[in-house]
Amino acid sequence: MGAFGAHSLKPLISPESLNSYHTAVSYQFYHVMAIILAYLLYQHKPSKYISFAASSFIIGIILFSGSLYILSTKAVTGFENMTIIGPLTPVGGLFYIIGWSCLFMGILRSQK
Repeated sequence: MGAFGAHSLKPLISPESLNSYHTAVSYQFYHVMAIILAYLLYQHKPSKYISFAASSFIIGIILFSGSLYILSTKAVTGFENMTIIGPLTPVGGLFYIIGWSCLFMGILRSQK
């Protein structure tokens, strides 16, 4: 995704949109790593908190990164009139926070 943005999108979108695109790529990468961590922790010691954390990360990726992908490429994709997309970004961020909170809670409870 990052290489696509750096090479294909750079001449087509504004620098601000390209920055938003890179933010989406970065957050998607970090949270895919968090999903892998949650999977590994769950294999070691299953926990509803860790399971919920992974689900929250997936929803966060879809809402946060997905909305940023759409918003940052709207000049190219023609999604310029999709006003509903903007408010999804902070909702996705909230799911990231919920995911991290649940992951840490799952880790703390597994040490008991």
